[in-house]
Amino acid sequence: MPALVAIATRKGLWLASDTGSGWELSDRLLGMNAVYSVAIDTRGAVPRLLAGVDSEHWGPSVMTSDDLGRTWQEPEDAPVRFPERTGTSLTRVWQLQPAPASQPDVVWAGTQPSALFRSEDGGRSFSFVDGLWDHPHRPEWGEGYGGQAVHTILPHPVEPDRVLVAMSTGGVYRSADRGKSWTAANRGISAAFLPEPEPEFGQCVHKVAFSPGRPEQLFAQNHGGVFRSDDEGTTWAPIDDGLPASFGFPVVAHPHRPGTAYVFPLVADMDRRPADGRCRVFRTDDAGATWRSTSAGLPDEPHFGGVVLRDAMSTDGGVPAGVYFGNRNGEVYASRDEGESWSVVARHLPDVLCVRAAVLA
Repeated sequence: MPALVAIATRKGLWLASDTGSGWELSDRLLGMNAVYSVAIDTRGAVPRLLAGVDSEHWGPSVMTSDDLGRTWQEPEDAPVRFPERTGTSLTRVWQLQPAPASQPDVVWAGTQPSALFRSEDGGRSFSFVDGLWDHPHRPEWGEGYGGQAVHTILPHPVEPDRVLVAMSTGGVYRSADRGKSWTAANRGISAAFLPEPEPEFGQCVHKVAFSPGRPEQLFAQNHGGVFRSDDEGTTWAPIDDGLPASFGFPVVAHPHRPGTAYVFPLVADMDRRPADGRCRVFRTDDAGATWRSTSAGLPDEPHFGGVVLRDAMSTDGGVPAGVYFGNRNGEVYASRDEGESWSVVARHLPDVLCVRAAVLA
């Protein structure tokens, strides 16, 4: 079945389609916008694209398309708006996450400043989730290099009242009552940059992913380490032995196979460059007990600028699963065999901020 890849960049959005004999790239969409988040919602009769855009002239917003980008809709009133009582305003939308199919109209949004919003009309309008904003820890959440933002939202695949979020810097939080109350879920995740190395909260989490079929199993890529939880975030353990570096931004779980996940290790200095100067994705098939590099088809030459950001890696849900990533060099790569080999989707794009993929019927 054909795969669609949405490539969000600092200067617009591109869609790549698998033609069976190669990749076909669309013209640039949403030009003059930085696109910080994108989602492909396949729950309805037609796929819906959602984009968290930021215009230097008009500011941040969320736009939707029901015809694969040919036309876009934006509400007259700002779809994501902070209540006046917060004394703040939206900087940008860092995450757009459709809920499971059992909630066909629910879409979650994570923002900068760190806050959570919920839509019940497919992403056309959003309501503020007071419970996370009102959490007593919030005044002490810091800012990562990219700003203070909720960048990961994981609705539970079976239980609609349960949702997990992660932010930089603040850590992992989970709710069992649809966002009314929240509990920090960081025990075992180190934070060497803080006075207390294992605090209740304050960790610089870069990304978190569910293991498919096992929502109690989570993978996390942090500023300092890769971790796994087998109890839905109650406790965590490091799993970065065997990786060339413990720093990185994305972590992606295989869509069907529990215990399989992908990371892109980076050297944790100011250069933020690929480990050993090589473009390599690392994969585990045993929940982090061992890792192996997958690089067939990726560049062999030194690759010092190809940083993969936290949302710039994705899978498509297909069988076999496709895996995709883009980097700050404007390169996008695809694997249609679960990471065993790679091919080029696009080159010479602006900085790639977010990659999302789906198999369309």
